[in-house]
Amino acid sequence: MPTMPNMTGAELAVQLKKIRADIPIILCTGFSEKIDEQRAKKMGISGYIMKPVLKTETSRTVRKLLDKANAQM
Repeated sequence: MPTMPNMTGAELAVQLKKIRADIPIILCTGFSEKIDEQRAKKMGISGYIMKPVLKTETSRTVRKLLDKANAQM
């Protein structure tokens, strides 16, 4: 299964948070043995979706994060 070159999604999330701490990040992964939802949340990742990704789950996660962002405005 192909993965991102040079870094994992979790490592990318950490780097993005250094640039912009308030950016919402949704991690989509098929490698549950490396990171789980609880660990992702501790890292500041806003949403966690396991592959294979379903459209309904993706849209529900995005909607939840948009609603949260709007509530904070």
